[in-house]
Amino acid sequence: MSGRDFEKDYYAALGVAKDADAGAIKKAYRKLARELHPDKNPGDANAEARFKDVSEAYDVLSDPKKRAEYDEARTLFAGGGFRPGGFGGGGGGSTFDMSDLFGGSSGANLGDLFSDLFGGATPGTSRGGRRTGPTRGQDLSATVSLGFDEAVHGTTLPLQLSGPGACRRCHGSGAEPGTGTHRCPTCGGIGTISRNQGGFSFSEPCRDCRGTGTIIDTPCTECGGTGVTNQTRTITVRVPAGVRDGAKLRIPGKGGPGSDGGRAGDLFVTVHVGGHALFGRNGDDLTLTVPITFAEATLGTTLRVPTLDGSVGLKIAPGTPSGRTLRVRGRGVPRKGKIGDLLVTVEVAVPQKLSAGAREALEKYAAEQPDDPRPAITAALAAAAREAPRA
Repeated sequence: MSGRDFEKDYYAALGVAKDADAGAIKKAYRKLARELHPDKNPGDANAEARFKDVSEAYDVLSDPKKRAEYDEARTLFAGGGFRPGGFGGGGGGSTFDMSDLFGGSSGANLGDLFSDLFGGATPGTSRGGRRTGPTRGQDLSATVSLGFDEAVHGTTLPLQLSGPGACRRCHGSGAEPGTGTHRCPTCGGIGTISRNQGGFSFSEPCRDCRGTGTIIDTPCTECGGTGVTNQTRTITVRVPAGVRDGAKLRIPGKGGPGSDGGRAGDLFVTVHVGGHALFGRNGDDLTLTVPITFAEATLGTTLRVPTLDGSVGLKIAPGTPSGRTLRVRGRGVPRKGKIGDLLVTVEVAVPQKLSAGAREALEKYAAEQPDDPRPAITAALAAAAREAPRA
């Protein structure tokens, strides 16, 4: 490999700084791998090439030893001091025997060194960074809207999903039914090939099998050998009782299909809950506002108030003030083995119009009930009036 090839900037490939820590490198790789994965970008050669570069960069930078060797070697190349024949100037200056630096012959050992450094791979990937083992499918997301009653009591509903799925004709194998696959003769089934240039050896994904190690004898006519087709499927989603607005439900194995025998991803469903004409919700409690008359608040009464599954009697004690909240236990939202309460707030309704008889009766009541409902304010006003002449 030439010095210029060796100067490939793995930090730039991942979009991180040279001094980025392991956590930042891992986070950047995961984000790019999700965006560029071949399963998400079928037929996109640019995305596939970027995925390969990103995987190759992470393979080196995630390993402290490989990263240190890469940084050192890249510094040597960047400084122009590394030459196939040794170190030194280009015009007859002294040379440096590579065997003195690395030990042994400066040819084969160096090839092994850089092959191990840049051709190594994590389990399940080829040396070029392409995934060759079972790959888990992508997680998918969807949104459903529920009525208030459905969210409180729980429901089961069908959900249609459109997107990539395992080909129904070949069941995801990529091979036409009745045909099979054989080991790639170019790479011998390992998914990578070695390339020598100068004194160095490199491994890269096999172009014939695209890094899988196998050749499909007859590609599936439905999916063209990819094992994946765009399709619409309907799944049944069970929404538990008591689900709240904005909640996310995880449905294992209902996401994107895996490849090479990998398991499917998960489906995450975000729930939006509509409102109700009468009831509100506070956690697992239902809320309800009930207007009452002045006479009911003063004399007391028993009201019939609605619940989500019927009605219940509510006793209003004599002298109940407007705005008081009364609790009806066990008539709220059921969730995880417990049931919330119904919180009823009573508000005294003030009539906007009075008949002549009602006005006469109210005036008589006011005369017969001279109690001051605001003694503290009355006392403050009296005190202010006494202080006024002194001012």
